[in-house]
Amino acid sequence: MVLNKAIRRRIVDMTVEGRDGHIPSAFSIVDIINYLFSHVLKFDAKNPKWADRDYFILSKGHGCLALYPVLHEKGFITDNDIKLFCKAGGILGEHPDFTKVPGAEASTGSLGHGLPFGTGIALGHRIKGMSNRIFILVGDGECHEGSVWEAANVGRNQKLGNLCVIVDWNSSAAQLMPFDNLSEKWAAFGWNVQVVDGHSEEELGKAVRAIEFQSVGVPSVILAKTVKGKGVPLLEGHGPWHHRIPNAEEYKAIMEALS
Repeated sequence: MVLNKAIRRRIVDMTVEGRDGHIPSAFSIVDIINYLFSHVLKFDAKNPKWADRDYFILSKGHGCLALYPVLHEKGFITDNDIKLFCKAGGILGEHPDFTKVPGAEASTGSLGHGLPFGTGIALGHRIKGMSNRIFILVGDGECHEGSVWEAANVGRNQKLGNLCVIVDWNSSAAQLMPFDNLSEKWAAFGWNVQVVDGHSEEELGKAVRAIEFQSVGVPSVILAKTVKGKGVPLLEGHGPWHHRIPNAEEYKAIMEALS
């Protein structure tokens, strides 16, 4: 398993320069997002609204610092966009805005909305006879939102086999809700369930390749076990770093860990 340290360094720099952001939440999902855009998703960065594209919706919008550097690497956004993160005149905010950010399919951040968005898109495409695949990344804490399970129920009953949810299972929810089995819960709703290491490209790839995307079929969920703040011991786990800007000494320690 090789973590993408270059993107993690970019995330830290953007946080420090923009004076905003959720570093640990971004670190837990950046390997998933980078893998999808590098090896799975069909897209055209020069034509973000290409009709035949795959859709990726980042439901846990506060982790957008994992998405922006990947969109930058793939050509959706510019160096100047990155430079103006959370600054006047920029298009990149603390949560993604689909009206401003090329490659962002939904404005998210209020948790529980991404899967309903994606379910509607998947159903709409099926009605139109289109075969686009829809990927939604949600958080494990977000899976306590009722709207998630309403959408999961619709997705299975409408047989949306073009729909794949990836859960960032970084145990955030376990701080308050320790008695919860996501595997059994998703299986009870009739979804195909796989559990993987969310920081392993090999396991992520194996899981995606195992899905038989169909216009009419069974939706899939990949439960990706991750570590909040993965890659920097100072940031790993739960606590004060959820939404905090590193000072000069902390910045140095983080960058040394990512060297």
